[in-house]
Amino acid sequence: MLLAPNPSPMTLDGTQSYAVRFPGHESVVIVDPGPADDPHLEALAALGNVALILITHRHADHTAGIDRLHELTGAPVRAAAAEFCRPAAAGPPAHDTAVGFGDPLRHGELITEAGVDIKVLATPGHTSDSMSFFLPEDGTHGAMITGDTILGRGTTILDFPDGTLGDYLETLDLLAGFGDATVLPAHGGTLPSLASIARAYRTHREERLAQVRAAVAQVESSRANAGSPAAATVAEVADVVYADVDPSVRSAAEHSVAAQLAYLRGGDHR
Repeated sequence: MLLAPNPSPMTLDGTQSYAVRFPGHESVVIVDPGPADDPHLEALAALGNVALILITHRHADHTAGIDRLHELTGAPVRAAAAEFCRPAAAGPPAHDTAVGFGDPLRHGELITEAGVDIKVLATPGHTSDSMSFFLPEDGTHGAMITGDTILGRGTTILDFPDGTLGDYLETLDLLAGFGDATVLPAHGGTLPSLASIARAYRTHREERLAQVRAAVAQVESSRANAGSPAAATVAEVADVVYADVDPSVRSAAEHSVAAQLAYLRGGDHR
């Protein structure tokens, strides 16, 4: 893991890029180039023969470095969204397999590269294009690179309307099925049990939903008493549910409230 120098309230200590390979293998797979920071990208390129670059999701702190790392290494780039994919540079293939390198990622596919198997999982919710990568041979129970779907500390935002709560709850149930796999998040420290944190995240979301329901009832009751039938707004609900939130993450709180309101009102289906 290599930490990019981009700490912030949203990125915590910074964005973590992962280097994946079998011990002693000369090739390496990079997951998330991170921001467009030349020293960070040059350090990634120097880790070995970069055979493949994988992207967890579209946010700039994960993708802004794509083109520079691609230029430095010639490695193909694969993501769920075609706009972030890049073909391998001209020359002999750098990879061990010939399946779709440079093509969009597909849920359930198995990539074999740098001496390791990488199972690709679509895990939408944080964003619609969020992907996670399971490494079945990493440790006793395997390991899951989760991007921003699960963080090393705190909880993630739902980038509504692109990310929806309905998708996210299904994703948490999917990830819980991987038991005690180690969690390798893009922000924050490693966690020991994917199932445990996925269940804790689901409980947190259900608690937030209960708070949002109560806040909506409170706001709309007050409005009704004043003779107004209008529905509670995102800002009004956020004022109640996230009353003590730091102003630096207020926008993220409102995104989450919008996702929760859409879910409760049946409007987050694609």
